[in-house]
Amino acid sequence: MVYFIRKKICRSTGGALDLEHGFGKNATRCMPQKSSARNKKRSRKEARDLDVKISFLEGIVGRDPQYVEALQILGDHYTQRGKFEDSLKVDKRLSRLEPRNPLVFYNLACSYSLNRELSRAAAALEKALSLGYRDFNWLAKDPDLRPLRKDPIYRSIEDQIRKIKFKIKIG
Repeated sequence: MVYFIRKKICRSTGGALDLEHGFGKNATRCMPQKSSARNKKRSRKEARDLDVKISFLEGIVGRDPQYVEALQILGDHYTQRGKFEDSLKVDKRLSRLEPRNPLVFYNLACSYSLNRELSRAAAALEKALSLGYRDFNWLAKDPDLRPLRKDPIYRSIEDQIRKIKFKIKIG
């Protein structure tokens, strides 16, 4: 699947955008690894390059609104650029296109958290857990979820995580 994405996008850009990097070492993932919004300060050139990638992906998504992989990368780039409202719109669209994907709902929870919509962030995270999200180490330190983790509503999610871990341990 990564090969298809890379081939399709690179053919259009002459190889200028290397979008394969977002999938990390595991090319069979359902989604690229989401970047944290709390990255280092970008140089003017890095910010401009990210804006070019965003514009390119917006064009692709404009022509094919259901191109899931392009939407996933676009949402990630919006988050990296600090465009949290735009990222939230993309993540909402992805949740409609991929209603059984736990990573989609995890990223939706991150977007809600970054936009300070904490009750919705909690609901999206609970859905991600119910769909099978199990990267508890990242969940505990993901800076995008920091606002949610500081809120009392997160205590019920911690209880849910403890129950899941217990089931895994005895299962």
